[in-house]
Amino acid sequence: MRFSQLLPLAALGTAFVIPDPEVFSSLAIEDRKPQSESWLDSLPKPHDAWETAQNTWDNAVNRAGDFAVNIKDNFQEAFAGESWLESADYDTDLFDHPPHHRPHGPHGPRHPPHHCKPNRTVYELINENKYTTKLAKLINDDDDLVMLLNGTTANFTVFAPIDAAFDKIPEHHKEPSKEFIKKLLTYHVSPDFYPAGRVLVSRTIPTALDGEYLGGAPQRLSNQISLKGLTLNFYARIIALDHFATNGVIHGIDSILLPPPKAVDIISFLPGDFSTLELGLVKTGLLEPLNDTSARIGGTLFAPSNLAFQRLGPRINGFLFSKYGTKYLKALLEYHVVANATLYSDAFYKGSSSCSSHQDQAAPATSTSDHALGFNIPKSVLHVDLPTLLADRYLSIDVARYGRFVTIRINGFTRVIVPDGIAADGVIHVVPNVLIPPKTPGGMGVSAEGMELEEFVAALEPWVVDDSVSDGAGSGEL
Repeated sequence: MRFSQLLPLAALGTAFVIPDPEVFSSLAIEDRKPQSESWLDSLPKPHDAWETAQNTWDNAVNRAGDFAVNIKDNFQEAFAGESWLESADYDTDLFDHPPHHRPHGPHGPRHPPHHCKPNRTVYELINENKYTTKLAKLINDDDDLVMLLNGTTANFTVFAPIDAAFDKIPEHHKEPSKEFIKKLLTYHVSPDFYPAGRVLVSRTIPTALDGEYLGGAPQRLSNQISLKGLTLNFYARIIALDHFATNGVIHGIDSILLPPPKAVDIISFLPGDFSTLELGLVKTGLLEPLNDTSARIGGTLFAPSNLAFQRLGPRINGFLFSKYGTKYLKALLEYHVVANATLYSDAFYKGSSSCSSHQDQAAPATSTSDHALGFNIPKSVLHVDLPTLLADRYLSIDVARYGRFVTIRINGFTRVIVPDGIAADGVIHVVPNVLIPPKTPGGMGVSAEGMELEEFVAALEPWVVDDSVSDGAGSGEL
């Protein structure tokens, strides 16, 4: 068994473990360490972090109860149980060091283990399993879902919450509507076949839930690998893998997957990471138009973290958040927002023809679940120019992808450190630096870190609209 290096991120108080794709057979569930221990003490030993023995459904479920997410009334903790920045990857850069590509491992293609040929459908497996009784009850209340999961028209993937996940819903909660339950359950189903190996090498997964604000394109899940193991949407752990049926595969998860909120709500849910960004959106009047999805189809937000703003220094921050600097702050934030184009790390939904892309191989939609105006990003390099809210200013984006390993670079300079924050109306990518428009279209990015105030103002001056923008109000049209 081989493991990549542990990446100690002292500033973020955590670390990553990125396993070799060839040793992904099952995930061990570790007991949570006491809060008093340091992050170094909490790093797992290799033989503890990854289990080599056969991991059955029963022992995986029995050891997972402590990790079910406590779903609060506003779904905040369920959506982001831990800080996004705790999963930040500052290390791997595929533009400089592309990995040796072995698509099928050292001994040819790897196939999922089959001790016997499946003879039951996805629906039947869920309905008969003692750990998914509550999920089965919800499915049985919807004839359409029963028909879907019993059908043989496709190979489905179901991320099945165990009963312990439902037990974490607070007592006396408001009874959800049937429409919400159907939307919730549909978000746990992918119309495509994703066995464990494919889940591992995918960054996002399309679901059967149509994106209301994505022009009908499939709402997606994201997955991450960290000390918590393999998670979906940053919080739901996959704890049991590859239960094959005649019409698909089931993976057990320890938390209910909630359809994501809008991007601006996600920003407000994570004040420890994005309070400065939220304050800027409110002060410039951009928050309300960003929350209005009637005039756009999807979008991409490159979100500077609080640390990114701190790197500007106190003089620049003091100026930006003063009444004299509001119009500069507005221009700056507009350059971080893309409307009508949703760029995930491995898929691209184009809600508008105003963005152009180039890649080193053709990439038509490879699945019936892909949007007609989008495509899956190939395992290679994609270049796309995304129009921002700042007039006539584009973000030059390069995506290098080799299996699970992805690097997203902006204007040839800034790297995304946390990709694929799934939102109802698009996607959020966290950036470690505030983005400054280059002097010439398509030019290299400029670092604002270490800039003097006068230099910073001069860099933004050409893009500032000379209209009166008062505190808490602004035009901010999409």
